[in-house]
Amino acid sequence: MRRGVEDLNRFYAAPEGVVARRLIGAKVHEAWTDVRGLDVLGIGYCTPYLDRFVEARRVLQAMPAAQGAEIWPADLKVRTTLVEEAALPFPTALFDRILMIHALEESATPHGLLCEASRLLSPAGRLIIGVAARGGFWAHAEKTPFGYGQPYSRMQLENALRDADLEPLAWSYALYTPPMPPFLGWAGPLDSILPRIWPLKGGLILMEAGRKPFVAHTVKAQPSLLQELRDVLGVQQPVPTSKELA
Repeated sequence: MRRGVEDLNRFYAAPEGVVARRLIGAKVHEAWTDVRGLDVLGIGYCTPYLDRFVEARRVLQAMPAAQGAEIWPADLKVRTTLVEEAALPFPTALFDRILMIHALEESATPHGLLCEASRLLSPAGRLIIGVAARGGFWAHAEKTPFGYGQPYSRMQLENALRDADLEPLAWSYALYTPPMPPFLGWAGPLDSILPRIWPLKGGLILMEAGRKPFVAHTVKAQPSLLQELRDVLGVQQPVPTSKELA
């Protein structure tokens, strides 16, 4: 069962949520520095991160019905919509960038959700999905939304994307800092230092993917039985005469 939108709002207003928003948002912005003229979609609960895409042509947020929706942005025309996960109400190949946060782990139909994201992605588009990392501190912190649902390993996430006709292109971890008050004030420096000296993975996997390239396979015509007999017996094809051509 998904966490309600009220729980997600409370989390992002708490110190742990402020840290998550800053660290995850920085990595997403680093991957997508220029979105001018592009159409961006958030799936799940991405509103804490979509403010970085103010230069995009269009930014929309699709919130699962089991989670609930909120008014966003508060001071502009609402750009959020309540959706069914396996049937998103948008035309195929509409979006150039799709961000998925708090989307896959608690989904009742994770494959269907990824297939819908794949359908909505333009041929040259990019998707970034963030999921709780199996074995990370945040996957065990039930007071955060990353502590609910199904965490993933990197290989599991890659396989899930490929099963939905998406090709993983790049990945990284975020949230190395444990979600504990004594560490949160040092979250920035710790997330820079811990990956170099800490054997454990970060709390969140961020993976970028694109559409699988279409490769046309030409089927070679199989010779007929009559042609095979002619080849074996050395019989040449008859050459039409001028009379036959007429």
